[in-house]
Amino acid sequence: MAATTYVGKPTSRVDGRAKVTGEAKYAAEFNTPGLTYGFVLSSAIAKGKIKKIDASQALSLDGVLQVFTHENAPRPSHFDRNFKDQDSVAGSPFKPLYSAEIKFSQQPIGLVVADSFEVARYAASLVKVEYEAEKPETDLRRIPKGHKAPKGKSGFTPPKDRGNADKAFKQADVQFEAEYFHMPEHHNPMEMFATTVIMEEDGKLKIYDKIQGAFNSQEYVTKVFGLSKEEARVISPFVGGGFGSGLRPQYQLYLSVMAALELKRSVRVVLTRQQMFSFGHRPGTLQTVSLGAANDGSLQAIKHEALSETSRFEEYTEVIVNWSGSLYHCDNVKLGYYLRNLDLFTPLDMRAPGAATGILATETAMDELSYKLNIDPLELRLINYAEENEFEGKPFSSKALRECYHQGAEKFGWAKRKPLPRSTREGTKLIGWGVATGMWDAQQQKAAAKANLSIDGKLVVGSGTADIGTGTYTAMTMIAAETLGLPLEDVTFKLGDTTLPQAPLQGGSWTVSSVGTAVKEACEAVGKKLLKLAKKVKDSPLSGASFEDVEFVDGKVQLKGDYASGVSIIDAMRQGEVNFIEEETTSIPNLLKQMKYARNTHSAVFVEVEVDEDLGQICVRRVVSAIAGGRVISPKTAHSQIVGGVVWGISMALHEESVLDHNLGRFMNHSLAEYHVAVNADIHDIEVIFVEEHDDIVNPLGAKGLGEIGIVGVAAAVGNAIYHATGKRVRDFPITLDKLL
Repeated sequence: MAATTYVGKPTSRVDGRAKVTGEAKYAAEFNTPGLTYGFVLSSAIAKGKIKKIDASQALSLDGVLQVFTHENAPRPSHFDRNFKDQDSVAGSPFKPLYSAEIKFSQQPIGLVVADSFEVARYAASLVKVEYEAEKPETDLRRIPKGHKAPKGKSGFTPPKDRGNADKAFKQADVQFEAEYFHMPEHHNPMEMFATTVIMEEDGKLKIYDKIQGAFNSQEYVTKVFGLSKEEARVISPFVGGGFGSGLRPQYQLYLSVMAALELKRSVRVVLTRQQMFSFGHRPGTLQTVSLGAANDGSLQAIKHEALSETSRFEEYTEVIVNWSGSLYHCDNVKLGYYLRNLDLFTPLDMRAPGAATGILATETAMDELSYKLNIDPLELRLINYAEENEFEGKPFSSKALRECYHQGAEKFGWAKRKPLPRSTREGTKLIGWGVATGMWDAQQQKAAAKANLSIDGKLVVGSGTADIGTGTYTAMTMIAAETLGLPLEDVTFKLGDTTLPQAPLQGGSWTVSSVGTAVKEACEAVGKKLLKLAKKVKDSPLSGASFEDVEFVDGKVQLKGDYASGVSIIDAMRQGEVNFIEEETTSIPNLLKQMKYARNTHSAVFVEVEVDEDLGQICVRRVVSAIAGGRVISPKTAHSQIVGGVVWGISMALHEESVLDHNLGRFMNHSLAEYHVAVNADIHDIEVIFVEEHDDIVNPLGAKGLGEIGIVGVAAAVGNAIYHATGKRVRDFPITLDKLL
């Protein structure tokens, strides 16, 4: 095996040392002489308007430069379209400091800029605000009616019915129907949202922003403030977690750029942990699932309806109910997705948006149906296995879900499961086993990359993508190194900079498939030029070879499988008198090929829980997650991705909820002391199985992406295991002990 063969083999993170030594810098860690600091003043009410705002006391402090409010802030643009970004939804985007109207709790109503952070924060406490408050409406369940979700957001597919589900449900041998609810959740990455705007001598802006796509911030800033791309460079080399919260530019970006342009100074704005609860979140959703089945378990009807929240000013949509039309074979499906406008900020995509919650309801309902039918939950899923994606009416490009069920069940020991609830006990602990299915999209986006090979054999590859901790640096370095047969340490991958070739937002599990394809193609373009040079070397064994005949191994280009035929790439460049080779390519999905197929990842999740019968305490003792995600490029970082998803799934099932005070319209547990997430003590054995899956349709790499699939199905499997342990079904997530006792 060649020393420069990396794809598919465990490789430690190439950026690991930078992260553990502090060498890696984040948005709030870039400094410049004369830097000033902005502190955001947040609204104390959720709905109404500002009657009076008095900043005189704050302005009197030494070191305070300005207090921006709706009364004195510039309005660089009043057009909604200028405030749209690459992830915008239908409606009118929020414009900071635009008017006296208050639309949500903690709305930014001012920015205090001072020569130190401490002065800015103290000065903000001196700003006096008088409000005319109105009663906010933030309770989704108070009026469980909504309106039909509009089209408009990229990636949103309106649900569609097939057959006659109402009739089939009534005629089914067995009917089951239940209502499920989950609370809103907030992204809580370790790195707070921050922007450092450096005003350079020529008046251009160098903007360090926390974002899951530097080009999105650049596009937003240039449109809002009328700047050219040359005047607003955005850099984001490291992101301390995103989970979807960095898909859209947040208001600290607007405020910091506004202040820098007005004051002609460099400005940094960092949000507090409490302010991290003032924008996008996973929306709370109320769902009803109805399943009709024959006595043999075959599904006769599926009905799935969801009511989800959105803001007053935007119509946030996500795919919640459509999964019910794809997961299982059923001729009669009825789906409904509705929104209700509330006095909250617009929700925002959170890991596996829609699937994590929609499949939670579907897979819990399937578990409940299995008990009603007296059929093993895993067997029920196999009885209704979908050979094609019936929602899209297309065959799958590949689908190894059946193997996920089999391999996961074998590893977990599912065959030993006792079917009756409360049938396994260890002292005061009730033991339960649950299973659920997961599904997500496998997408590829347009992306570009540039590769530069220098005569010393060093390769630099760049693309303006992001790495939010997912391992992008590592996976791209592996792809580039293997494509040109170079040692990993001779390859440098650059990202997070708008001076690099354009890449899509890092989201939707499409980064490896999209950017990875572009990186491979850019390196192959370099390789083709290298081959031309190698063929010109005196007595070259490659003189008659085509690009398809050769491979790049251990710093050489050689005939495939013939090490003796190799020509050193350094020698080829030296003799060709070429100091470097640089190629840039743009990779575009082959839509004609892809559109004939449904492209999805799948998973089977098995969970064991123990529940203290006296105290209601729940412990997830074991999880086996079997994943069919196409070709796994970087097994080590992919394993971490899935483990992280499973941990979050456990957290979703048992801990995470953003609690609203409906009188104040405010999320009350807006700190990590009160917003509970799973911690080390909550996590035990997690085993990940990557099921082999070949797919030459999804993209040239055959990789489907693994960012989302790890979480999908986990919360349902936990809930199903809790029912098996205790005999009590909780349909209100998270499942806290008070609901269980």
